[in-house]
Amino acid sequence: MHILYLHQYFVPIDSSGGTRSYEFAQRLIKAGHRVTMITSSGGFPSNYHFDKAVNLLELDGIRLKVLSVPYSGRFSYARRILAFLDFAFKSIIQTLQEDEVDLIFATSTPLTIALPGIVGKLRHKCPMVFEVRDLWPELPIAVGALKNPLLIRMARMLEKSAYHHATRVVALSPGMAQGVAATGFPPEHIEMIPNCCDIDLFRVDASAGEKFLLEHPYLRGGDVVTYCGALGMLNGVDYLVRIAAEMRSRNPKIRFVIMGFGAKEEEIIAEAQRCGVWQTNLWLLPRMAKKDVPALLSATTLATSLFVDLPEMWNNSANKFFDALAAARPVAINYQGWQADFLQSSGAGIVIPANDSRQSAWAIDEFLRDKEKCTRAREAAVHAADTVFNRDLLAVRGESRHILTIAGD
Repeated sequence: MHILYLHQYFVPIDSSGGTRSYEFAQRLIKAGHRVTMITSSGGFPSNYHFDKAVNLLELDGIRLKVLSVPYSGRFSYARRILAFLDFAFKSIIQTLQEDEVDLIFATSTPLTIALPGIVGKLRHKCPMVFEVRDLWPELPIAVGALKNPLLIRMARMLEKSAYHHATRVVALSPGMAQGVAATGFPPEHIEMIPNCCDIDLFRVDASAGEKFLLEHPYLRGGDVVTYCGALGMLNGVDYLVRIAAEMRSRNPKIRFVIMGFGAKEEEIIAEAQRCGVWQTNLWLLPRMAKKDVPALLSATTLATSLFVDLPEMWNNSANKFFDALAAARPVAINYQGWQADFLQSSGAGIVIPANDSRQSAWAIDEFLRDKEKCTRAREAAVHAADTVFNRDLLAVRGESRHILTIAGD
């Protein structure tokens, strides 16, 4: 089939960020389908140059139509909404111009991706699969990004319209699936496919970590705790700074590494300097391309996934969580929900308090001192990555239950 894949923030493998759409598109192509990706320039690194309104290129078999729509994690909420709308209307034009489309696959966020998805479905008289990466508008409302009652009402109408026009919905967590079902969408047409583990990319030889430590000698001599991801308002990475401050007096040999980019970067550095941990037992590295992250994780003893204390975030499906498992590394998280339940039942990591940095430092230190427990956690991470969250297995499930099923409907 010719699959028209709509994703505003598609990320190539040589960029930083989640590459879910790239990885699934690759597997669709290997299964014999043709994939056209309509996206924006916002997820590409600086070595890509887009000087036209619509830029055409082919990337590892994916036909890309890249629209020049700037975006940054440093944008204000108002500017982000303008970028969402800008891409939605520009992508509608491109969707209308495509020929012989057999399936529309629209992935959020943002929710406005539903607009070209619905238009494409009607124009090409084909099914649409709608993928829910975050529950919108619940999350923007919870963080105060969406306050206007009229805009909230319009967003809820768009959400219901997206589900109404979808033949199938893919949700990235059990909570997201429940949220979709709560709108009245048939549960039997919802498939839960979380973010996945790319074992071929992240399961590297131990020498990769050893080389990383040689290149960063200040990290040698103790356990390494890392955070790899966005430094945005919701991530709450300043919490790791406070944990590092508590750890200085408890176990100064533990090194903390933050690798990423985002609106809170300068505040995190300032907090680290204020707490006296900056380049003492905590370092901030510039964001890396996804292909370079496995070396850092190979040098890591314990990876982390963090969020501010907001129950609406418990339904997340954070890439960093699954990348760590793929790299055979245990994970520490500071939130509840399905990932916390999984860590507690599988033993692949620990759940630390959301707002108690002293207790969190104690829990991390106790975990790292228990080498047998660390070994069991690594083994549990490997088992989870290989059998539960394996990208290849989940991609096959997604294709067989959604794409091939739809083709026969």
